[in-house]
Amino acid sequence: MIRRIIQIDEEKCNGCGACANACHEGAIGMVNGKAKLLRDDYCDGLGDCLPTCPTGAITFVEREAEAYNEAAVLENKKRSEAANAVSGGGCPGSRVRMISHDNAAGSAHNVSLTKPSSQLQNWPVQIKLAPVNAPYFDGAKLLVAADCTAYAYANFHNEFLRGKVALIGCPKLDAIDYSKKLCEIIKNNDIKSVTVVRMEVPCCGGLEMAVKNALQKSGKFLPWQVVTVGIDGNIIE
Repeated sequence: MIRRIIQIDEEKCNGCGACANACHEGAIGMVNGKAKLLRDDYCDGLGDCLPTCPTGAITFVEREAEAYNEAAVLENKKRSEAANAVSGGGCPGSRVRMISHDNAAGSAHNVSLTKPSSQLQNWPVQIKLAPVNAPYFDGAKLLVAADCTAYAYANFHNEFLRGKVALIGCPKLDAIDYSKKLCEIIKNNDIKSVTVVRMEVPCCGGLEMAVKNALQKSGKFLPWQVVTVGIDGNIIE
């Protein structure tokens, strides 16, 4: 059907996220730092997002689009509310985001020396903040990493993070047992494999143990491995 619907000019978009917060239907999301209309049938065409845009990147157009689906919008709101309950609230910094990169070519050992690219494809990454049923867990290869590893190991993004969904934490600083949250993530999603990257320090053993316990309690048999990074930045064999 032909109807009125928003259009977003990515050239004008500054990535502030104000429109995504103003869109009560969840039609707008942030993708690679830019606002994007995620689904036509979530947009009611009323334009609550327009006055919030500081750069004038959002306008109305008349075009072929799916009809507004109120039932789908309400179901999406329920999912979002459930995710916020798990992640500790509706903080904008905890908004679930899926990130794509146009740098799939190039292997883990053939990294550009001029402009290394981020391989992060999900947000949030903190174990405590990640919703159990985030869409990026579907079919994911899971990377559970101690937060220090990305600083210690120079090629972390390309060797460990590439192609994986990341969860990070520090069992000493958080002083919580991650195993319950990790178990729920593994049990409720189609996780393909789990890689643990930890530091050589003893307290990092808590992260490894949490993953081991989570796998056992989930009742699933998944391939998993543990990689230990030394304080000097080398892999400990």
